[in-house]
Order: sequence, then structure tokens, then C-alpha cells
Amino acid sequence: MQLISYKIIITVYEQKSFQKASELLHMTPSAVSHAISKIEEELGFSLFIRNKNGVTLTSYGENLLPAFRNVVNSNESLNQAILEVNGLERGTVKIGCFNSVCTNWIPPLTRDFNSLYPNISIEIFQGTYIDIIEWIKLGIVDLGFLSVSSAGKLPIHPLYNDTLVCVVPKKFPVSHSDYISLDEIKNEAFVIQHTSCDADIQNYFSTHHLKIKSDYHVMDDLSTVSLVSHGFGICLMPKLVMQDISYPVKTYPIKPAASRIIGISALNPESMSPAVKKMYDFIINYNYPKYD
Repeated sequence: MQLISYKIIITVYEQKSFQKASELLHMTPSAVSHAISKIEEELGFSLFIRNKNGVTLTSYGENLLPAFRNVVNSNESLNQAILEVNGLERGTVKIGCFNSVCTNWIPPLTRDFNSLYPNISIEIFQGTYIDIIEWIKLGIVDLGFLSVSSAGKLPIHPLYNDTLVCVVPKKFPVSHSDYISLDEIKNEAFVIQHTSCDADIQNYFSTHHLKIKSDYHVMDDLSTVSLVSHGFGICLMPKLVMQDISYPVKTYPIKPAASRIIGISALNPESMSPAVKKMYDFIINYNYPKYD
């Protein structure tokens, strides 16, 4: 199979449509459809299921997709290496990140990186821990920010210790002005996020055998803090999340103390393309801000 064949397969999969894939590939829809048919004929089995809702991969296609991505990524790595030999620094780096990293770190980090390497493009994919893990495994992103506890078997380089804090409504009564204890809040109503978003907080609850009660199960940080500000409960949050939050809430260090460790993950750190390696090293050595 030629390289364009692998690119066509990946683009059709990502766009779930021959029409949309053809626009990105600068081909006609019929040419894309014909190319897929020829590829499937060459392979001896179908890669895609075509139906009224779009195009999805068969089980054979799902099994082979990581290998198809490896071919395309390897070619990109080769091209980047050739450019680097010639004194040119080009390429594309795709990064997965969760909400608080996306809002607090990604803007200055990408700006500073681009000032050093203006010809290296950066694509950002925002999602939950589970999304980012899946994107890394499938090769959709080259690098992903995760908490160390959520990374599982993926290689991850620790970057930052992010303290957990307790977030309460403005008029919530506390016994101490500088912290809040677990005993004070163990019987309170909580606003909680899905485990794909706050695995470290769920681990904290589990470690301290805290059986929380909650009628509110949300997906994003701002929704959680908004519900707390309106008196629907309290929550635990990483400190990074609470930067520049304008809702009328108060935050307190929690005792016993806890934190999440944020790291950068890659599927194969030893075989990165030159552009990805530059970004990986840049992320590791970056001077992340300290929050009071």
C-alpha cells in the first residue's frame, strides 16, 4: 500500500464521512470511495461499514488503525529528521490536555514554544483523562497531559504537584480560617465529577473511606464550582482548577492533605519525531507558575 492509502483510511475514520475526508484530502468523494474499495480489495476484507449515519470502522479496521497511524507517523518522523539535517525545524505536534491544563498552561506554553520554533505547528485536543489515554494509544495525539494516577501503564514523566483544596460557598461555616478538615465535611452534600475527570479526588475519597452523598454528577470544572457557589454542595478540586475562577466561593486546604501529580505522557518516548521530541523536552523543562 502507498502512503496516501494510509492517509485516506485515517482521514475517513476521523471525519466519519467520505465527503468531509475528500475535502481535507483535496480529492473528490468518488475518488476517496474508489480508493477505499481498492484498498479493501487488496487487503481481502472490509475496513469500513457504510450506513445512513456515516462511516465507521469494522473490527478489522479498528485492530489495524494503530498500525496505519504508525506508518504515517514514521513517514512524518523521517521527513522531520531530513529537515533537521538540512537545518530546518518543521513538523506538527498534537497534544491532549484536560481542562485546567488547557486554560492555565497551554496558552503561555505554546506561545513560548512557538517563539523558539515558529515552523513547528501545535494542535491541541481537549478532553478527559480517559479521552487523552485513548488518543495516545490510537496515535491521535503525540503527547498527553495526565495525572500520574490516571496514566495506568502509559509512560509518564511527572511535572507538577497540584494540591487538592476544598471549595465551599461563601457563607459556609468553618472551624479554622486556614484549613478545613475531613471530619468537618464528611457528612456534607458534594458536587462530584465523573471519574474520567477527577480520578485523583475519587482516590482521595476511597483512601479515607469517605462515602459521599451527591445528587449532582457533572463533567466540567466550571459547572462544578458554579453549583457549589449556589449552595448545592461542596467539592474538592485541584488548586490549578481554581485559578481565575470568578464564582463566589472560598477555598481551603484539606486535611489530611492530598494532591495530584500532573505529568506528560507519550506512547513511545524513545521513538519520537524530532518535532515531538523538542516539544516533549520543552514541556519537561518549562517553568510552570506557582500558585499561592
